[in-house]
Amino acid sequence: MYWEAGLPPGSDRRYNFCLVIIHRFSKTPIFLPCQKDETAMDTALILWNRVVPRTGIFTNIISDRDARFTSALWTNLHQLFGTKLSFYTSHHPQNDGLAERIIQSLEDTGRRVCAYGL
Repeated sequence: MYWEAGLPPGSDRRYNFCLVIIHRFSKTPIFLPCQKDETAMDTALILWNRVVPRTGIFTNIISDRDARFTSALWTNLHQLFGTKLSFYTSHHPQNDGLAERIIQSLEDTGRRVCAYGL
């Protein structure tokens, strides 16, 4: 899971961040519009309501060391569901190369859409 900041303003100004989730086996990205001030509880609810119905409960979550993922809430959730939470160093290609490429594509697409006013 990764937080991508600085989304271009659109007609729906509620969202300025994007939660990027990449399914480990299918390599399918899931983009969820969010707000900058999402809390750990908000993030957990987003996952439970919008991702778990599509993919099932996770067995392992790999994330950067964002405070939203290192809180006591996440520790308790992982104990409750029996999942494993792993952290990596952000912007390290050996750990998150696929995510970095997907996020770069998202940024490039956003720039093109904004440039052409689509």
